[in-house]
Amino acid sequence: MAEPHKIMTIFGTRPGAIKMAPIITAMRALPEQFEPVVVVTAQHRRLLDQVLNFFAIEPDFDLNTMQPRESLSERTSKMLHHLDNVINAAQPDMILVVGDASTTLAASLAAFYHKIPVGHVEAGLRTYDKYAPFPEEMNRRLTDVVSDLYFAPTKMSRDNLLAEHHSIENIFVTGNTSVDALGYTVRADYHHPVLDQIPKNHRILLLTMQRRENLGAPMRRVFHAIRDVVETNPDVELIYPVHPNPDVEAMAKDLLGKRDRIHLVEPLDVLDFHNFAARSYLILTDSGGIQEEAPTLNKPVLVLRSETERQEGVTAGTVRLVGTYPEEIQRAAFELLNDNREYKKMAQAPNPFGDGRAAARIVTAVQNYFDNEH
Repeated sequence: MAEPHKIMTIFGTRPGAIKMAPIITAMRALPEQFEPVVVVTAQHRRLLDQVLNFFAIEPDFDLNTMQPRESLSERTSKMLHHLDNVINAAQPDMILVVGDASTTLAASLAAFYHKIPVGHVEAGLRTYDKYAPFPEEMNRRLTDVVSDLYFAPTKMSRDNLLAEHHSIENIFVTGNTSVDALGYTVRADYHHPVLDQIPKNHRILLLTMQRRENLGAPMRRVFHAIRDVVETNPDVELIYPVHPNPDVEAMAKDLLGKRDRIHLVEPLDVLDFHNFAARSYLILTDSGGIQEEAPTLNKPVLVLRSETERQEGVTAGTVRLVGTYPEEIQRAAFELLNDNREYKKMAQAPNPFGDGRAAARIVTAVQNYFDNEH
């Protein structure tokens, strides 16, 4: 009987963990075919651990590389060095990376140096502006250069890869595993103290904001704009899980703290965040993953960026780009709060990001890769 394939998954952020967890779970259910080896770099230590704990994932290697205020070059070179040692120790048959974090770039490069095949989960996303988002756009593009298998979440991401001359035989349209994760987390009987203190007839705006390019003046503009939306609509409450970046925390406390109907909370674990999203009226975010998750929950999303690598959501009508200037943010928020027809049009738009079976498709493609190699 053949030995199971040793598949190393490498990730370091909370979004990466959310998207990789369904794949690890699917491989664990097939022990005769797969031996998953989990490696985390802990780019986002506290946020990452919340997801690992929820999915009961114990890393085989925890590099714990993140240090406060280190440069991108310091972070990436350190991860590359440690991953070299881990790959030598584990000798995996394939390495799976996810998304566009610095961990993703370092891991794919380390795999290339060891001549180990790379599978890129969430491949093919593009803005075609190398500085937007920074450094994520180039992280994912460079990762796709060295990858062997491409797990594209949508046909649009597949088409991006084809336009870059990647072989169609190695591209698989799978949907996004972030949609799979919602099947584990969203619960009808969920309760939380923050939600319990909000009147039932009030509408919740859920905010997330943390991208590097939005730090400083853009974030300040957004906080002012959303504060005005809450103050102008007495039935609206804002919940903001504040990112643990000290600069973000300080600005949130200054502009949003100690105000009626504004709730600044600690970063939420994956169970809490998905259930907060499910109970919200509208989501405002500069995140990428939330653009994929919210349509499954029938929640409109206002994207606090001028571009998105998930254009499918804009085309489908589930998300709207509003940037970081108050006029556009307030115009869109007031419209969705006051125009029920426009709200329903966004909330009921079809989800272009998958059906919750992406992990199964990815695991099947990995198995077929090895079957065809021998």
